[in-house]
Amino acid sequence: MEYDLELQNVIQKIKEVNARLVCIQLPDGLKPKAKEIQDVIELNSDAVVVIWAGSCYGGCDIPDLSKLKVDLLIQWGHAVFKKTF
Repeated sequence: MEYDLELQNVIQKIKEVNARLVCIQLPDGLKPKAKEIQDVIELNSDAVVVIWAGSCYGGCDIPDLSKLKVDLLIQWGHAVFKKTF
């Protein structure tokens, strides 16, 4: 994979919160890598990964996952939000 997606941090977080169903949300440029990302996560954790195939227009575009009962949503490609005073 040509990007550092910090998958070890993702796997650590999944284990830390004991997530069983994880949704990954990717920007269009990373969607072709979705299966590869899913495989790495599932091979290194007890989680099942579902891939959000809908829109992804930035950090405010959080999908409604209430019907899926997802334990954790992982998003890539979004800017970090920081408080400024």
